[in-house]
Amino acid sequence: VGCDRSKNLVDICGEKNFQAFVCDALSVPIRSGSCDACISIAVIHHFSTAERRLATIRELVRLLRPGGTALIYVWAMEQEYKNQKSKYLKEKNGSKDKEEEINTDMARRPQSGQVSDSSSQDSARSDQLLHDSEVKGCDAKPGVDSRLPVHTNRTSFHSQDLLVPWHLKSGTKKKGEGVDMVPSPAGSKDSQELSPVFHRYYHVFSEGELEAVCRSLDCVRVQRSYYDQGNWCVVLEKL
Repeated sequence: VGCDRSKNLVDICGEKNFQAFVCDALSVPIRSGSCDACISIAVIHHFSTAERRLATIRELVRLLRPGGTALIYVWAMEQEYKNQKSKYLKEKNGSKDKEEEINTDMARRPQSGQVSDSSSQDSARSDQLLHDSEVKGCDAKPGVDSRLPVHTNRTSFHSQDLLVPWHLKSGTKKKGEGVDMVPSPAGSKDSQELSPVFHRYYHVFSEGELEAVCRSLDCVRVQRSYYDQGNWCVVLEKL
């Protein structure tokens, strides 16, 4: 059984005869202790506070029966590990997007101060959107720059908390299908012509961070913690 925040993705699962429903990872409508195993891939790094990320893992564990296991994948701050670059860094800006890269959040991501001249239009739009959100924020303190950096695609991370620009894909979907949100390479023809640009929040995890969060729960045991192609991964067991 699968669940996702996106109704369009859930509808695709239904078309393929898979069981899936729309829900929030912080509140999954499944009975406690009813799952043998749970998988969370590229989800938890989208929650914007440490408290919410911990709550998401706690909710995942709630679903497990005693002895049940969970696999968690999050995007890593370290895109070069043990002298080897991840696939994300190796991919060149002009390479063609692959569907599996998009589905696993391994997609192109345009950081402020690192945007090339050819993508200045996107940069200006990004800065304006970030400025607007800052001005409208009722909780913002005067004189405090609360803007998040906008990541440059296929580069190393310089901040753990950042925004990733996503461009609305042109109308290539068949009638009745949902609209895909996919990123375009900075400076490409698509990035200059398509609008608007949407920003998606990411918290990239540093080495040991995900494992430490899991170990903070007294009802789990970390079976394995490892690095996999630019992601930090944990396999845990419910006690």
